[in-house]
Amino acid sequence: DVQLVESGGGSVQAGGSLRLSCVASGYTYSSYCMGWFRQAPGKEREGVAVIDSDGLAKYADSVKGRFTISRDNAKNTVYLQMNSLKPEDTAVYYCATGTRAIMVPYPWEYNLWGLGTQVTV
Repeated sequence: DVQLVESGGGSVQAGGSLRLSCVASGYTYSSYCMGWFRQAPGKEREGVAVIDSDGLAKYADSVKGRFTISRDNAKNTVYLQMNSLKPEDTAVYYCATGTRAIMVPYPWEYNLWGLGTQVTV
């Protein structure tokens, strides 16, 4: 099956760290861009960080310097290391795959999504 499965969410105090993982299966993972997005209650889904097939990354201004996206093509996995977490980082975090590394979660750009993992700060 073609799928993305996130893990690593949880509850953490402000200033703490978490590392999210997203494992891809069923397609040629290394050829595609990967993105982390989040959605807080009552808010629209927003881009957090994206990484292209060459490893070039982009970040939302709100997380620059605190979050790091990386990918391990041998493990078909993308990571999001989150440090210095703030209460405003509380959201469900989703990974998605697409052909372009853009920060807006357009459904025509990101056509495969995981089910999400909750992060509470």
